[in-house]
Amino acid sequence: MAEDLEEDFEEGEGSEDSSESPKKKLPIKKILIIVLPILLLAGGGAGVYFSGILDKFLGDKVEEAPKEAAAPPPPKAVQAAAFMDLPEMLVNLQTTGRKQAFLKLRVALELEAITDQPRVEQMLPRIVDNFQVYLRELRIEDLQGASGMHLLREELLTRVNAAVKPVKVSDVLFKEMLVQ
Repeated sequence: MAEDLEEDFEEGEGSEDSSESPKKKLPIKKILIIVLPILLLAGGGAGVYFSGILDKFLGDKVEEAPKEAAAPPPPKAVQAAAFMDLPEMLVNLQTTGRKQAFLKLRVALELEAITDQPRVEQMLPRIVDNFQVYLRELRIEDLQGASGMHLLREELLTRVNAAVKPVKVSDVLFKEMLVQ
């Protein structure tokens, strides 16, 4: 009797598997048959639309902008940049030990116009003072690598522009920088 139950049980499992398998595979095939062509048509339509081919067939003409409006405005008179050398600076750097470290620095300022040079020369003592105060607070680690040089350039540029307020300095150029 137990054997009959096992046989009935095994037959029941086989019949369930055979009935479920075709049902699962059939919807996947139908979905692929329906969805795949739709996706291909949508992709092709989008490609034709964005390439501009569709506009030619539909008769939509893209209005071209007038050529006069597209022309760039005439360039402004370019003024030659003026460069002004600052005096050489030698400062002590902050150190943790007894060993002293020095920074020797020579920079040039790039002015936007040569007419700004008298104003910068007039404010030269203030510029040098601002640089000296900032440079004395630096450590050797602050000057290492390209990021240290970039940070130093930005900080000096900010300080010089604050000192010569109406005049604008374009850049601070390092001529010599020696850490000892």
